[in-house]
Amino acid sequence: MGRKSRFASKALQFAYDRYIGEDEEKADAFEAELANADVARKLYDLRAQANLTQGELAKLVGTSASVISRLEDADYEGHSLAMLRRVAKALNKRVEIRFVPMREATLPPA
Repeated sequence: MGRKSRFASKALQFAYDRYIGEDEEKADAFEAELANADVARKLYDLRAQANLTQGELAKLVGTSASVISRLEDADYEGHSLAMLRRVAKALNKRVEIRFVPMREATLPPA
């Protein structure tokens, strides 16, 4: 029996194996990018669920729309816990942090 795929798509698994493979440095960079994209997507989704524009959320947080835009950018690497807490509070949420093994970080929830 073959190894279990990390991805639902065979194409994504192929691309990962081909371009990252066993290279630990590339795997770490990949995981970091996934984490940044996940934070950005969650912030966007929370704002959209609250039916707020970036400008409206910025006013609630006490910052500018450009800061909210950066936070929602998957390429942004400067997410601070303090800012995430401010955004969460403005949306009547709280930040929750989990530590999971790296190999499980990219698997979809069961």
